[in-house]
Amino acid sequence: MRRRLLTRTGLWVVAGLMGRGDAGASAGAGAGATVSAASIGWVLPRLPVPALHVTGADGRRVPLSAVIAGKVTAPQLMFTGCGSTCPPQGALFAALSQRLPSSDLRLLSLSIDALGDTPSTLAVWQSRFGRHPAWAAAVTDVGTADRMADFMKGRLGTSGTHTAQVFVFDRQARLCYRTADAPAIAEVVALLAQVDRLG
Repeated sequence: MRRRLLTRTGLWVVAGLMGRGDAGASAGAGAGATVSAASIGWVLPRLPVPALHVTGADGRRVPLSAVIAGKVTAPQLMFTGCGSTCPPQGALFAALSQRLPSSDLRLLSLSIDALGDTPSTLAVWQSRFGRHPAWAAAVTDVGTADRMADFMKGRLGTSGTHTAQVFVFDRQARLCYRTADAPAIAEVVALLAQVDRLG
């Protein structure tokens, strides 16, 4: 597989990956958008998800832990008004949803735009890519996006909440793994299956 990295106005974009079924394309935005090696890989010890609430595409406001617990879950951070990096992230999860080897695995798109996103915008955004029962979407509460992004990315005080990483949680809603930006589909599927086996 060939990857071509392009930079334009501070955004890193992985080009020529979608449509082949083997990788996702996207990246973080803003200063410090590329992911440092210290924020990639296994998280030891596993970290419980913070006590934050989200509102799902069904309109219910629930603790984030309730959305993640019970199944091995891979969240991504996005927002529906993004026209650059988030559409490829949606395409990545749409492709992943077709490749999950078990019903015990789940995908979660988490919007970091509490003022702009609503249950209806989340539902429309997912529909653009092909909704799937294993792929949920939710939006953070106002004022909590930075805290959630800092936890997910494993670094505090960095510029912006945008990232193209995928995060893997176990069934106890504990963070286990942080990918690099724009991980390949096969990598995410393998990680989910491995965490599922480990319990």
